[in-house]
Amino acid sequence: MTPADESEEDGVRLQKVLAAAGVASRRASEQLINEGRVEVNGKVVTVQGLRVDPQRDVVRVDGERIPPPRRHVYLAFNKPRGVVSTMDDPEGRPALAEYLTGRKERLFHVGRLDADTEGLLLLTNDGEFAHRLAHPSYEVSKTYVAEVTGVITPPTLKKLRGTLVLEDGPVRAEQVRLVSTGAERSMVTITLHEGRNHIVRRMLDSVGHPVRRLSRVSIGPVRLGNLKPGELRDLDRSELGKLLDLVGR
Repeated sequence: MTPADESEEDGVRLQKVLAAAGVASRRASEQLINEGRVEVNGKVVTVQGLRVDPQRDVVRVDGERIPPPRRHVYLAFNKPRGVVSTMDDPEGRPALAEYLTGRKERLFHVGRLDADTEGLLLLTNDGEFAHRLAHPSYEVSKTYVAEVTGVITPPTLKKLRGTLVLEDGPVRAEQVRLVSTGAERSMVTITLHEGRNHIVRRMLDSVGHPVRRLSRVSIGPVRLGNLKPGELRDLDRSELGKLLDLVGR
């Protein structure tokens, strides 16, 4: 942060940063500052004209992170079933690049989904962001919806909510919820931080309920929502701000 009487090269006025981020008009942003609702690097700002570095200073309004102006692209993608999580596939299977025609950025995916698993993938050209988001030390939760064979009983649900010991070590879900049962099928949601291969399928196999269909519906604050298979959308300001906080970016 720099004082208000510094040159434009030393920063951008805070109200201009807020307006550019779509928080409010400049005049309304000044009112937010007057009301003590704006923080910069953890300190409440109540004076007008403060200059900040939008790329380095952490700005919040009512506690919500305001991302810096976007130098990079951050996209949510609903990966269809049968598409592999690579840009191109030497075996000729459907791949991600087929859904990115017309985009000039060199995008890559954050994490992976099995070919038979559909749902939310994040795509970006921000390498450091992708590395952090995929790293297990940041423990970004992911939620899956699984349709399984057989009726999940209360004792089995209790097992799923406890620690399961798989061939490569123990795993414990953050949350498990039975959605529905019937006709020898069950629907269950599982939230966990794990990123091991086929982890959800192996968890359900271990309790005797093989997965029939699996979809990832959220990554941290980002929800799949009404995004149709094969569709892309930009992350909104709130989603990106929360993700930046989660990975310490």
